[in-house]
Amino acid sequence: MVDASDTDPKLLELRKRGAVHPRPEEVVDELFASGEFFDRRDAVQVKYEMLRRARVDGIPVTRVSRDHGYSRPTFYEAQAAFERDGLAGLLPRKRGPRKAHKLSVAVMEFVSELLGERPSLKAADLAKEIHQRFDICVHARSIERALEGKKRGS
Repeated sequence: MVDASDTDPKLLELRKRGAVHPRPEEVVDELFASGEFFDRRDAVQVKYEMLRRARVDGIPVTRVSRDHGYSRPTFYEAQAAFERDGLAGLLPRKRGPRKAHKLSVAVMEFVSELLGERPSLKAADLAKEIHQRFDICVHARSIERALEGKKRGS
């Protein structure tokens, strides 16, 4: 049996972008009960309406956050992000490190030296060598990506 959530194009796109509301069933604001425009599954829309209801309609933060399925701390985080970055501040941010932070210049120079001496080394072997030399754990795929980036950059 095919679940409707597996074929709904909007829901699939929200999932792809990490913008699905974590608890859409908790969104009880009356706007989201009417029509198709307001979608309780869309975290960005729900957060925007939550902020607007507090600011424009004067609904207290405790109630407005509850009615939109969020906590008070999440309300204040969304408010700060919106004030700082506008609507873009409500978009989900990528989690985790933004770059290969363990693969410093010194580590990559070491990798280049190793590959110069032994070009047949695999990324897993390089990870072991890096661990022995620098006492840091780096995933083999991170090394592969760094090397691919280095090839593109040169």
